[in-house]
Amino acid sequence: MELPPGTGEQSPNPPQSPQGIPPGPSLNQSNLQPRNPFVLVVVVFVVAFMLYVGYHRARRTGPSAPRITQSSVAPDFSLESLDGPAMRLSDLRGKAVLLNFWATWCGPCKIEMPWFVDLQKQYGPQGLQIVGVAMDDASKEDISKFAKDMGVNYPILIGKEAVGEQYGGVNALPETFLIGRDGKIVDRIIGLRGKGEIEDSIKKALDTRPATSQASAPEKGSVAQ
Repeated sequence: MELPPGTGEQSPNPPQSPQGIPPGPSLNQSNLQPRNPFVLVVVVFVVAFMLYVGYHRARRTGPSAPRITQSSVAPDFSLESLDGPAMRLSDLRGKAVLLNFWATWCGPCKIEMPWFVDLQKQYGPQGLQIVGVAMDDASKEDISKFAKDMGVNYPILIGKEAVGEQYGGVNALPETFLIGRDGKIVDRIIGLRGKGEIEDSIKKALDTRPATSQASAPEKGSVAQ
């Protein structure tokens, strides 16, 4: 006997997807894996480091740091020396000056300082005066002990950040300026170079002529060695 539609026996099998596979569980928030928090920490650290470096670089150079080039007149300054009295750069006009910015913690500075000792002995009689400017936070006593241990035979001055800014910021140590007898910069050395290259720059500074107004005037400001 034919049964009316809808009154027959129901199939015990559950409904299936078109592929014949029962539908899977729905995707919800509990199925998602959280992101690795370590990646976020690294990103924050890198951004903070970049901001720190940028701040200190801007602080060292300053917005008004001058552009120092060859033939520029070396900016004048007066700084306290380890011996007590202040030294003014302009007092050395008529001499060739090797102006070396350094620090007690600077490894390359320790390499070149014995060279400067030898170069001062060799070229001092010809009119060279080497001047060191200590650009670190060490005490005057510590700087003096360091210089004594290194056998330094030229004046060491206690540096100030304002003087470094006058010379373009002095962002790398050591940094050395060769100044001619006329007070103009003839070479700028950033970082460590060979002794021979430094000696060539010294000869270039010694070959300059004093300014006309000083040509007949006696040299002044010579420093006892």
